[in-house]
Amino acid sequence: MLRKFAIIGHRAPSSGKLNLNDLAGSCGRMDVLSRAINTALFLSHGIREDTEVMLHLMGGPGPARRILFQGSRLRGVHPDERAIAGQIGKALREPVPSIGHFIELHPGFLHSGGNIEQTIIEWKRDNVELCVLDASGELFEPKSHSQEKIGFLLSDDQPFSANEVEMMENLLVVSLGEKWLQGHSCIAIIHHLMDSQ
Repeated sequence: MLRKFAIIGHRAPSSGKLNLNDLAGSCGRMDVLSRAINTALFLSHGIREDTEVMLHLMGGPGPARRILFQGSRLRGVHPDERAIAGQIGKALREPVPSIGHFIELHPGFLHSGGNIEQTIIEWKRDNVELCVLDASGELFEPKSHSQEKIGFLLSDDQPFSANEVEMMENLLVVSLGEKWLQGHSCIAIIHHLMDSQ
């Protein structure tokens, strides 16, 4: 089953220059986002070919940008938060492509314009089962999800905005427990649960 993760970086810059020495501060918590990407894609000795990550950079300046990491094709990205942020920084120096039009910067590393609404539209069109991760949802049980593709929507260190909640109002809300966990921890638990099936 193909696993997809859509991660929203509310303050993460969509253009400009990243300060790799201050990922937690001036870069809109790029450390949190890079950690989530690292957890989603990398194993101790290798990469998860059954996983894709769509990172949403919403903090400007300029239009929102999405960066797609495809585990099955990804090359040139190393399992290190600073290295992942460095690759994202290279994309930020490029013009934001038009919404829905993906440009490949190197194998398995693409970018496009758009926000979470655009990702939801694309995933629905691609028959992806959509799940919003939220502590208040119903307990996630992999055996009850049988489609070939499943997608999880996560926020960064901030809750989903009211506008984002409205975009997701008809989607299934799933939980990994009553406590609010960090995004990368949620991703690790999802992988463990699905690997165990």
